[in-house]
Amino acid sequence: MRYKITRIHWSIAVLIPLAVATQAQTRPGLGADKHERIEKAISAQMSRLGIPGLSVAVVVDHKLQWSNGYGLADVENFVPAKAMTAYRLGSISKPITAAAVMQLVERGKLDLDAPIQKYCPAFPKKQWPVTVRELLGHLSGVRHYKGEEFASTRHYNGVLEGLEMFKDDPLLFEPGTKYSYTTHGYAVLGCVVEGASGVRFEEYVRDNVFKPAGMDRIRVDNVSDIIPNRAQGYVKTPGGELQNSGLADTSYKIPGGGFISTVEDLARFAIAMQTEVLVKKQTLDLMWTSLKTRDGKTTGYGLGWGVSERNGMKEVHHGGAQQRVSTFLYTVPEKGLAIVLMTNLENIGSGLASLSRQIADIVLQ
Repeated sequence: MRYKITRIHWSIAVLIPLAVATQAQTRPGLGADKHERIEKAISAQMSRLGIPGLSVAVVVDHKLQWSNGYGLADVENFVPAKAMTAYRLGSISKPITAAAVMQLVERGKLDLDAPIQKYCPAFPKKQWPVTVRELLGHLSGVRHYKGEEFASTRHYNGVLEGLEMFKDDPLLFEPGTKYSYTTHGYAVLGCVVEGASGVRFEEYVRDNVFKPAGMDRIRVDNVSDIIPNRAQGYVKTPGGELQNSGLADTSYKIPGGGFISTVEDLARFAIAMQTEVLVKKQTLDLMWTSLKTRDGKTTGYGLGWGVSERNGMKEVHHGGAQQRVSTFLYTVPEKGLAIVLMTNLENIGSGLASLSRQIADIVLQ
């Protein structure tokens, strides 16, 4: 069920943090002129898209240089968005899972090209074998959502239970022959991590990804838990009215879309990836190289990350789209740059991608 919210004056909501400078976390390295231009770009995009609340973090030279919040994290209660506001990550959970998988590869506990049943016997054998590499790159043939799955409100107690939603379905195609984005495929990777590491998926990423990266706010999302500074979520009707987001329990897809975090913690993840805290450079190069289908077509997706080129430089990124949020993580590895954007409005991923590149251009000038 959705609940209508009366329209508010968006220009007021967008300008709230501009008048409350104490919200911002600024470090040396981002000049006043660039700071002002970034804020103007954010304000313009929020006004154009009608975004209730947005949080941002900027990493320059592998350092978190600036973070802030704009607009309202909770429209009904007039709560300002802040750098510490917590948003669902959506599919930005996938690069985190990919980092966990590749750590296990580096440690000799996991073979990228072994059939997944070696590590996840709970996922039945299919008409063709499926490998870990194919799952990471969305080449597996495991299907994506169908029916009402995306809006599931059932609570699943862990990764293995979440497989029940799709594990008995046949593959859509022979693995390696097509690119087909699949969140369910990443649920299988969560099972793979558990089988290779011998511990629950949530425990592995906490101890091997979050702690080394200095991420102290990120956690598994749980709709019943009290999570400090959690943003409310909204969706626009075709007529432009703002409504509360529909209910959804993400426990069936923790590895592919089940974390909640702040922009600063996600910035720390980007820094830890770029500086080889989590995996080695050779592994990063592999993760940040686009895969190809069997007939040689480039997919634009590596091992857990979207990969493209702009202005002569490689850009590595991932977006998230889910009930309550739109999110985007954009990086230019060779410049030590990362832009993190999280909002509490659904279905504006392309707008965030555009804004992240605007901010990157300002920073790199």
